Amino acid sequence: MGMPLRITFNDKDYVYQINNSRLINKNTTELELLLNGETLHLIKDSNQVWIQKDGVNLVDPDLIQALGRSVSLRLRM
Repeated sequence: MGMPLRITFNDKDYVYQINNSRLINKNTTELELLLNGETLHLIKDSNQVWIQKDGVNLVDPDLIQALGRSVSLRLRM
């Protein structure tokens, strides 16, 4: 795990960590993040949109998309 990273979404701050950052490259379509003590599995669907794996919607889909974009920008995916 890496350093805690921050994102502001809808005027609320979130802290997350990337669990598998060494495995991430330009072709990565799956991410594992730790958000508020919970592990989230994100995948990029055929429309290039980040969603939660297995269709589970425990977190706001727009927040999931923002987290995926944030990681993509930080790690140049």
